[in-house]
Amino acid sequence: MKKFISEFKEFALRGNMLEMAVGIIIGGAFSDIVKALTANFIDPLLKFITGAETYTLQQVAGFASSFISALVNFFIMAFVLFCLLKGVNKLMSLGLKKEDEPAAPATKICPYCKSEIPADAVRCAHCTSQL
Repeated sequence: MKKFISEFKEFALRGNMLEMAVGIIIGGAFSDIVKALTANFIDPLLKFITGAETYTLQQVAGFASSFISALVNFFIMAFVLFCLLKGVNKLMSLGLKKEDEPAAPATKICPYCKSEIPADAVRCAHCTSQL
């Protein structure tokens, strides 16, 4: 059972899966912006141009506030997702061990006498040449 759970966790937290989930959520939130744009600007504009309806200043302000509300909701959703993914990435990076990173070499080879010297040396201990 533990193996099944760890495999599922690895599958769910894989980079591609998280990116796809974020894309779907952002796409859904963006569709609300498109719906608000259509319902609050394009449809009333077409009705006004064709003479089907006239609007008061209060109705136009209502259309604008509804569209701005959809924009604010989108940005709030994007910010929450950004913070959530930042937290998940931080948790995933905590699981990485420091051993995975290659250590800096402790020694280097003198270009003149080819002897092994400490990596931070500025003068070779064997031939005394400056490095």
